[in-house]
Amino acid sequence: MNFCARLGAEAHWMGWTAAELFAVHPDHGTLRGEVCGVLMVSGSKVVTVEPARVVFAGGSGYRTKPGQV
Repeated sequence: MNFCARLGAEAHWMGWTAAELFAVHPDHGTLRGEVCGVLMVSGSKVVTVEPARVVFAGGSGYRTKPGQV
C-alpha cells in the first residue's frame, strides 16, 4: 500500500494504530463509518499525516474516539 511505504513509519511514530487507520466494522464493513479507520472512508491520496488528523488531497480525516461521529 502506498500510504504504508510513504507515511507508515511517521504515522506509527505519531501514535496512530492500525485500527485507527485501517479498521472496518466486523459485521457492516464501511457502512458503519463511525468505527472505520481514517483511511477507509476516503478514496483520495494521503498528502500528509499529523498527530490528530490525516490530510487527503480533498479533505481531512481526524482521530476520534470509538463510536464518536
